[in-house]
Amino acid sequence: MSLQYKPETARRRLKNADPVMARLIKRVGPFKMQTEFELSPFEALLRAIVHQQLSTKAAGAIHARVTALFDSEIQPATLLKTDDDTLRSAGLSKAKVLAVKDLASRRIDGTVPDLAVLQSESDERIIERLSSVRGVGRWTVEMMLIFRLGRADVLPLNDLGVRKGYHFAYGTDALPTPTELTEAGLLWAPYRSVASWYLWRACELDWNT
Repeated sequence: MSLQYKPETARRRLKNADPVMARLIKRVGPFKMQTEFELSPFEALLRAIVHQQLSTKAAGAIHARVTALFDSEIQPATLLKTDDDTLRSAGLSKAKVLAVKDLASRRIDGTVPDLAVLQSESDERIIERLSSVRGVGRWTVEMMLIFRLGRADVLPLNDLGVRKGYHFAYGTDALPTPTELTEAGLLWAPYRSVASWYLWRACELDWNT
């Protein structure tokens, strides 16, 4: 699977639609998003749950320990049978143990489907379906839409990085509200995922020069 859009087409469209975004794109440079195409929906959500509220380094270590508990790839049925204390010993909190087990059961009952099923569904339907899993909210599914499913037009309105990036790039007095970001994002459709990526990059720039 690949991105569901052409990055250069998206960049050109954004630059033509919004002069501020055009300056940001010029300053950041080429679009180089790190995708997660190798993960199944189940694996992507499991990884997302493990990573919640942790640094990348700490989360990566815990995810590796959890994965090491299983002979090969983690199977939902096997995960469900795994003792809670064993999962806790790998570094998962009590809440995350409950979340990953609920994810496993939702994979088995079809709430979390195969990739082919998700590919045929709309962004909002996927958000509705997957956010029913314990510990998985709208933001988590939005990240999956952008980085795993390669969807073109996702704007995570409550993402702090996107809001900070907008504040820096557009020189606002305060962080934008979801309503303000929604309105601003009308210029970026149908490539709001790419705009989001550039707003994340804006947080890494030195705006004092």
